Amino acid sequence: MQKVIVIGCPGAGKSTFSRKLSAKTGLPLYYLDMIWHRPDRTVIGKDEFDRRLAGIVSQDKWIIDGNYARTLPTRLAQCDSVFFFDLPLEECVEGAKSRLGKERVDMPWTDDEIDPDFLQWIMDFPRDVVPEINSLLESFNGAVIRFRSRAEADGFIDSL
Repeated sequence: MQKVIVIGCPGAGKSTFSRKLSAKTGLPLYYLDMIWHRPDRTVIGKDEFDRRLAGIVSQDKWIIDGNYARTLPTRLAQCDSVFFFDLPLEECVEGAKSRLGKERVDMPWTDDEIDPDFLQWIMDFPRDVVPEINSLLESFNGAVIRFRSRAEADGFIDSL
């Protein structure tokens, strides 16, 4: 396990898990949200994002935290392990709400309220994104670890 991606619904616990995994393994951690988003809530261009991502995946070791479905095939072609947080929708919504007002290392700003469009994206994630992820994972040759709860993820970290 040298090149790892962590994917799943927002609010599922991906970033918390990624930090713990990085601490246990020593693998460098990259948050796609920190690459895509600027502190002023604008975003960089797709070409710049793709250049930065290419620089990361060309390295020998990494953990990449984030979905960004458009780039998932590129990351899957380079990684050896996938951690997929496939938690119940209600847990993801509560997870997203629980971080309101808290400073985060995986996002360049702090939200005080949940954005309605973001909440809708979370609500639509099981229908709109999970089938695409599942389809891409069918042809992936590396290890796929699917977590159905945060306790499963914590158990994995504890087993390292």
